[in-house]
Amino acid sequence: MGRDSSNGGLITASLLHGEVRNEDGPISINDLEGGDAPPAGGGSSSSFTIVVVFSTLVAVCGSFNFGTAVGYSSPAESGIVDDLGLSTAEYSIFGSILTIGGMIGAVMSGKIADLIGRRGAMWVSEFFCTIGWIAIAFSEGAWLLDIGRLLIGCGIGALSYVVPVYIAEITPKNLRGRFTGLNMLFISCGTSVMYFAGGVVTWRILALIGTIPCLLPLFGLFFVPESPRWLAKVGREKEFEASLQHLRGKNTDISFEASDIKDYTRYLEGLSETRIIDIFQRKYAYCLTVGVGLMIVQEFGGLNGFTFYTSSILDSAGFLSKVGTMAFGLVQIPVTILGVFLFDKIGRRPVLLVSAAGTCLGCFLTGLAFLLQDLHYWKEGTPILALVGVLVFSSSFVFGMGGIPWIIMSEIFPINIKGPAGSLVTFVCWFGSWLVACTFYFFFEWSSAGIFFIFSSICGLGVLFIAKLVPETKGRTLEEIQASITYFLQ
Repeated sequence: MGRDSSNGGLITASLLHGEVRNEDGPISINDLEGGDAPPAGGGSSSSFTIVVVFSTLVAVCGSFNFGTAVGYSSPAESGIVDDLGLSTAEYSIFGSILTIGGMIGAVMSGKIADLIGRRGAMWVSEFFCTIGWIAIAFSEGAWLLDIGRLLIGCGIGALSYVVPVYIAEITPKNLRGRFTGLNMLFISCGTSVMYFAGGVVTWRILALIGTIPCLLPLFGLFFVPESPRWLAKVGREKEFEASLQHLRGKNTDISFEASDIKDYTRYLEGLSETRIIDIFQRKYAYCLTVGVGLMIVQEFGGLNGFTFYTSSILDSAGFLSKVGTMAFGLVQIPVTILGVFLFDKIGRRPVLLVSAAGTCLGCFLTGLAFLLQDLHYWKEGTPILALVGVLVFSSSFVFGMGGIPWIIMSEIFPINIKGPAGSLVTFVCWFGSWLVACTFYFFFEWSSAGIFFIFSSICGLGVLFIAKLVPETKGRTLEEIQASITYFLQ
């Protein structure tokens, strides 16, 4: 149970029976959290296959869809307003209703993923998004625009939970961060595509482009395996072993990894919970605090202020917004690729600390630019300083804070509470997104410098939160991570 063929560790099974030992003697929680614990799962967790790569690419089409939805409203604004005669208030509703749909999708995501599986949840979500994009593309008034945008919000609200969870549950432990990190890379790609395509095509064609990353997984999901961990949870053992073997390769010995997953699933059978209130138990307090805390830092650190109002920020600072917006979209992809590469090289926590510190600096520089502008100092330099602040924030965010919280969320929750806990964390994310989007302009008018200093303070507190509470999960199986967290809090 949980024996690794290379070193004979018995980590997961020992945790389940209250005995934290390996063959060399007792180990401590610090050993487990340091990422150096003897791995469970044997050789089957050391390499990836074409099936894992293809399944991941199908799943991250949902991430690309997420990015296109977020990036659509800015380049489409002038065309929609001119063609349909929308007022500023009507278009504001159209833009912000995405986050309302996101909250609805977040509440449903965990339950749907637990009832019909990760693959089924992605299929339903992509179907909602497809209908939404088609509604926008052929709308002749505000009401159909809003319905389409709401449906897309519901779809991506669920996808923001189920995509990283599915990828984490199918990938080998030593590559899990890199594969799950593709979630953020494809979000960035989707956003950038909308920024650039929006300058050359009409808003209706842009909406039809948005259907492409929805249609691909609608067909592709028929050819990928279901999450073996979900199959084990619902008692479909033959399908569980077939799925795991398919993912690891037909000639790979999966006995060690399969044994770990089944042992841990059996242990949790007597603890199975379906109510949201059941996750607020002491043994889940740590993982819930980490998951919710990271989402609070992510959203209340200024993400939607920068993303939704990039043009307004740069215009107010005196910089040409069109050039600044293109730079905003261009910088995201290479920095995200760098972050994805480092997730499994140096660990989640170091990348996350650098990212949070960078967002803190970006917010501070942007606030400083507006403060100097208000004081009538360095007038020729403040527009450049504002652009630097915006680019530092956006590049730092996509480097780690954009993707790693979702990776950690997909890793730390035991399978028996992953549905309700994941729904709660995703709801907190979307609620924060909505709140920042709705209040940013009010605070920006109140104090253009003050709002960015507030964001900077939240990001600074986030650095302390990460340093003190966020565990390192690199190089450990999901069962090792979850068992170590829940055991030591019992």
